Amino acid sequence: MGNDKIIHDAEYYLLYEQNKDSWDKEDKEIESRLEECQKKKGARPNIIHIMWDDMAFGDIGIPEMAAIRGFEAPNIERMAKEGILFTRMCTEPACTPSRVAAITGRHPIRNGMGKVDWPLSFGGLSGEEVTTAEVLSQAGYSTAFYSKWHMGDIEESYPHNQGFDETLFAPYNQVSAIWNSIADGVNACIGFDPEMRQKDPYLKDTTALLPEGWIQCIEGKKGEQGREWGDLSNETYEKIDLEGEKRLIDFVRRNAKEKKPFFVTYWPLMLNLMTKPVKKETLQGGMVAEGLKRLDGFIGQLMDELKSLGIADNTLIVAMADNGPMIHNPPPGMGLADTVFRGGKGDFTEGGIRVPAFAWWPGMIEPGQIVNDMIHETDLFATFARLGGAEEYMPTDRVIDGLDQTSLLLNGDTHGRRDYLFVYSGDTLGATTKGRFKRHWVGAGEGAGTGTAAAFYDLILDPREMSPLLVPMIHFSAQFERMRMRHEKWMEMYPNRPKARGIPFTGISNARPETKAIAERLEELRKELPFDPFEYIDIERYFELAKLGSVD
Repeated sequence: MGNDKIIHDAEYYLLYEQNKDSWDKEDKEIESRLEECQKKKGARPNIIHIMWDDMAFGDIGIPEMAAIRGFEAPNIERMAKEGILFTRMCTEPACTPSRVAAITGRHPIRNGMGKVDWPLSFGGLSGEEVTTAEVLSQAGYSTAFYSKWHMGDIEESYPHNQGFDETLFAPYNQVSAIWNSIADGVNACIGFDPEMRQKDPYLKDTTALLPEGWIQCIEGKKGEQGREWGDLSNETYEKIDLEGEKRLIDFVRRNAKEKKPFFVTYWPLMLNLMTKPVKKETLQGGMVAEGLKRLDGFIGQLMDELKSLGIADNTLIVAMADNGPMIHNPPPGMGLADTVFRGGKGDFTEGGIRVPAFAWWPGMIEPGQIVNDMIHETDLFATFARLGGAEEYMPTDRVIDGLDQTSLLLNGDTHGRRDYLFVYSGDTLGATTKGRFKRHWVGAGEGAGTGTAAAFYDLILDPREMSPLLVPMIHFSAQFERMRMRHEKWMEMYPNRPKARGIPFTGISNARPETKAIAERLEELRKELPFDPFEYIDIERYFELAKLGSVD
């Protein structure tokens, strides 16, 4: 079933060749179930994706482990009991690339978005990329995005220019909570506000390092210019999630009343690095645990709202973290740690990419399931398209890494379509996984150059990837090499693309003078300097193309 013109990575075709008879049979049965559900409910299923930051597998959803760590999330535990708890949901290892993978179905190496964006980035997700929102919109869905976008600060990257009908979003991440005078005054953020510090007589360029003109939050509608929402204060930051949740509930109610299917993405900021001192609500007391407790309350409210509206049995919720815990140089008080798996945010070990994740769809997903199949966040793109009857709108001129995992949702454990994964850290292939076995390409140790490195792991025997093996697993070496060669050959056939480049924060109808000055400063510099500062955009794009192997 589906669009047979969609291009997947090479490895998929080897899987399909061995499993096509059973998969084709499953797909016919699935389509029959979906058509029956649509006939009964009058529309394709609603889809809600909730994704928060930086959490180790087991911190929530498994009561015994949550108790050890001091996390409290009763509604997410209810979601697990009433649906699926995934033990092997994998992501990209950091927030920007993770979001790009989830919304485009493509590894970020393919679109130049493999690194975390900071202000002013002068770039972002290209308008040539196709998002879940664009695909589902063409199938008749209403679409909305709320809170942390973090995929660029240029106009073509805004979510209302990437397929979403209505949006309220933060262009950057949670660190923007401390980009203010108060934080600079207590050294939580250093050098952000020059007014808080003595003038440095040795600094000759007083603007070079400051992201002047940045915007904390934007609201927008498809086809219209965006508007700056609020200001740069911590008070505005604190309101973004609350306003997003209010709008989300309203969006759900409006579409339920109109009997129109909807796709809503809520990626909360969840924590405030400058939060006011209040009594802790969790035993742990860390910032992530406290933020998660509040988010859990909203998830419970949302589940109850869907039931009261009579649409819970036609609504899929997927809730998950975006990557592993921030264990390397985190802000004080985060309360994060690697648990079952070694590593965290930024790492290609399992601790960086294997996250807590859950799926809930009353009446369609059997309750109380533990699913051990491998699933990657890119799979959400293909799966949501399948559920929304929108596969015909998926692009067919590029590699789609995501695989349709509808069978896994509806048929449960062992019915997944993936047993392989290419794990990137930025633009570098860090590891390749096949089933329970993993091969590290980075840090492979002595002998790597001769092909005799101890770089192989059995993730069941050694889930923390602490004891690399050579002789016991050397028989896998050539096979892993061929997997990598096929993967890289596909990149030659379908070249990677660079991220989009441009002037930050154009397309804002109420832009402040400081924001307008970003482009104005560059225009003035063009008249005075012996070089064109606008060439920076093209120069950087050239180097990105060269790095991606798309130019000589």
